[in-house]
Amino acid sequence: MATTIELVDVTAENWRSCADLEVGDEQRSFVSPITRYLCLCHYGGVWNPLAVTSGDDVVGFAMWAVDPDDRSGWIGGLVVGREHQRKGFGRAAVLALLERLRREQGCSSAALSYAAENEPARALYRSLGFAETGEREDDELVARLSFEAG
Repeated sequence: MATTIELVDVTAENWRSCADLEVGDEQRSFVSPITRYLCLCHYGGVWNPLAVTSGDDVVGFAMWAVDPDDRSGWIGGLVVGREHQRKGFGRAAVLALLERLRREQGCSSAALSYAAENEPARALYRSLGFAETGEREDDELVARLSFEAG
């Protein structure tokens, strides 16, 4: 059975549920607190925040942006709350983001970055067709997926 999620705008009504999401201790070095991501979205002028919901529950958070130079869609700040992990929410959120970037934003490819040591993220993105490019975003590896190939 497929995990059903919805990507919804972060609003005055749900931002606290997003900010309250926490990951397990072993993941803290790989992601920032959601409050940092929300500030990047609000003040940075690049990222757009989304709550990942299942039914009435906020189960995760993600941000997206479009690179004006090559029109690639970027996925960032993907977090699934620790009590919701290992249920398919992360995979479902990435798939929904890819569809949104392709259809609504007209992107021809997607990109994201992660720490080389973050094996669960690396495996998830590889299973979805992302390939590491050799590029770096700060201290993280960049992986890309062409929509034409899929």
